[in-house]
Amino acid sequence: MNSYKYTAVSASGEQIKGMIEAVDQLEATARIRQQYDVVLSIEETGSGLSMPGFLNIDIGGKKLDNKAFTLMCSQFATILTAGIPIARAVKLIGDKTTDKYLKKLLEQVSQDVEAGRTVSASFADHGSDILPATFCETLKAGEEAGDLAGAFESFFKHFDKQTKMGAKVRNAMMYPMFVLAIAIGVVIILMVKVVPTFTAIFADIGSELPLPTRILIGTSSFISRNILFIVLIIALLIFGYIMYKRTPRGAMNLAKLQLRLPVFGNMAELNAASLFANTMATMIGSGIPMTKAVTITSQVMTNALYKEKVHEMVGRIEEGRTVVQCMRDTEIMPDILTDMVGVGEETGELKHTLDVVSRYYDNELDQAVTRAIGMLEPALLIFIALIAGFIVISIYMAMFTMYEGL
Repeated sequence: MNSYKYTAVSASGEQIKGMIEAVDQLEATARIRQQYDVVLSIEETGSGLSMPGFLNIDIGGKKLDNKAFTLMCSQFATILTAGIPIARAVKLIGDKTTDKYLKKLLEQVSQDVEAGRTVSASFADHGSDILPATFCETLKAGEEAGDLAGAFESFFKHFDKQTKMGAKVRNAMMYPMFVLAIAIGVVIILMVKVVPTFTAIFADIGSELPLPTRILIGTSSFISRNILFIVLIIALLIFGYIMYKRTPRGAMNLAKLQLRLPVFGNMAELNAASLFANTMATMIGSGIPMTKAVTITSQVMTNALYKEKVHEMVGRIEEGRTVVQCMRDTEIMPDILTDMVGVGEETGELKHTLDVVSRYYDNELDQAVTRAIGMLEPALLIFIALIAGFIVISIYMAMFTMYEGL
């Protein structure tokens, strides 16, 4: 049995404080509600032996598991549609989930809901630092509309779509990056271990070595002598890039540079258009006001320039301007997206129009990624072939020179 201290309100409006013992907080809350109308707060006082605080530290920090979170949203939509009360639904899903962070979060939400708080407010209080920016607002709109199951269903479809698209892009880029990393590793091993072996043999040649061989030996000697320094420089460059990207100015400059790149710039633009259309469609479909929808959408944008430009739209919309006018003022939104939003506003079917244009940009992004990979793979193979060919030719030319001197 655990001990709980609570604060409740009696039928006469008087605040009552007390202690109660129960198996868990759910049972304690139920027993308190049998005596009093409202439970203001309930907190476990602790009993028995407890683990030292440092043993309960969550090593590695909080990180949202996209698959577990998507499954949770789907479960909520299904269970609530079946007519199960929200308090019971939170308890059921919290007991079944295997994700450590979500289990702890749902336990906290369950306690709040039992005490009379709304689900959206509880999720916002306990998970705003890691949950998607659109999640709590979608739930809040669903609660206000009396359709919490629909809110979970809407967000499930939206988040599942975005997660799968992001995973597709990452998986598509993983193979070329893996090949490049292996190629660099092999070249370093050749330069540090293999080439010096031939260098000792070539040192006995009386005649001058061919130029490619001298370049290869010089490069190998430089890498062998300075390998730790080179690794340190690379690590410092990566660290400097990460720190620079975290500054507002650095993030903006890198965002502008990304958009100017030949192939990746187009992908970044298509990704921004897809995010904008998908997020706006979800927010508007949930009944969220336009200014709030645009504010939340700006938080979702991954490119710093698009994030800033979309956020600037909020002030113009509050002045009474239309969304399409604000989008044109940004001067970075794709023409097709802007024109389609204008059509949606004129016809009063903005949600449907955004759904259509989001599917278009999702397909365009998918094809752009496929084309980029198709161009990148041959380039990597040619790069590897040139390096390997240079090493082989340099060694063979030295061997021919050595045979001629015998």
